[in-house]
Amino acid sequence: EVQLVESGGGMVQPGGSLRLSCAASGFTFSNYIMSWVRQAPGKGPEWVSSINIAGTTYYVDSVKGRFTISRDNAKNTLYLQMNSLKPEDTALYFCATGSSTSWKRWGQGTQVTVSS
Repeated sequence: EVQLVESGGGMVQPGGSLRLSCAASGFTFSNYIMSWVRQAPGKGPEWVSSINIAGTTYYVDSVKGRFTISRDNAKNTLYLQMNSLKPEDTALYFCATGSSTSWKRWGQGTQVTVSS
């Protein structure tokens, strides 16, 4: 059974940082492209970032230079380092298997709120 458990969210002031984690189990993590997706209140899901099995990373334009995706295959964990956070980054963040155009959500997500 595939399980993805996100953690690390919270409330932070504009300009602050957070590091999200996603613990994976039930599948061979190292063999999968992994992504972070977010959903703001009242909006549809928005793909944020992906990392493929070679470690190549991809980002939506709005987070380039501020967010960094990474993975630790030995720990079956996906990360998203978020710096210089803005109020418009406020959303429920969840990790997913798959790429920017074909991803699947398995977990509950973690809430990120950026507010002064």
